[in-house]
Amino acid sequence: MFERVKEQTLEVRNGKMLCISFGKGARPLVSIPGLRLTEMKGTGAFAALYYKIFTADYTVYLFDRKDPLPEPCTIREMAEDVAAAMEQLGLRDADVIGVSQGGMIAQELALNHPALVRKLALGVTLSRPNETVSAAVSGWIAMAERGETDAVIRDYAERASSEKTLRRNIACLPLAVKLQKMLPPERFLPLAEACLSCNTYDRLTQIRCPVLVLGGALDKVVSGEASLEIAEKLGCEYHIYPDQSHEAYNEAKDFNRRIFDFFR
Repeated sequence: MFERVKEQTLEVRNGKMLCISFGKGARPLVSIPGLRLTEMKGTGAFAALYYKIFTADYTVYLFDRKDPLPEPCTIREMAEDVAAAMEQLGLRDADVIGVSQGGMIAQELALNHPALVRKLALGVTLSRPNETVSAAVSGWIAMAERGETDAVIRDYAERASSEKTLRRNIACLPLAVKLQKMLPPERFLPLAEACLSCNTYDRLTQIRCPVLVLGGALDKVVSGEASLEIAEKLGCEYHIYPDQSHEAYNEAKDFNRRIFDFFR
């Protein structure tokens, strides 16, 4: 598996974008990850393992955010970067997964470039700002501006993990925080602020492709209600994990299986 992982840098809209790809299937699957605290470069092997259920049927493409970031750095502009990267690689009619901030970007992609998206899976995301995400993001921005990067990583872990996972890992959390090298503030801050620019709720019904929504009822980053309101607005298939928070995409064992079955 790992020897088939490819990392390449694409020239996209006056910038460079890292693309990680793997898998041997004929169909394209595009994954847009959420707001990252650490660099994506060098994570291809872990991504291939995470997406292993897809790799027989799909070639999977993961897109990082462009460098330098678009100006203004908004969800819509980042979606245009993804669209440009897909066009450059000849990817059309793809199945698309967007998680957290990636789900915000994926909504804009489906709205503005419908020919690129066959089916859309949205995980633990939102379509408009709410009190939960505003409090989380504002807190991370304040911590990062003070240079308290360890505090950002710890706060994310405490908000995003389920209570069961947090209890199990609480003793080793300080060490895990210390081992992570966070993105530099000049990159993290505009990406974090962009989360508050998402505003697709009133346009959701213009999405024409089939959509699956997965969320965590106890989500302390975007809120569980945010996932539910997307599903209700679209009248689409959805599942809300009752005991999960924002990391449902990592903790729920059937998360990728639900997406795989929906795409098939």
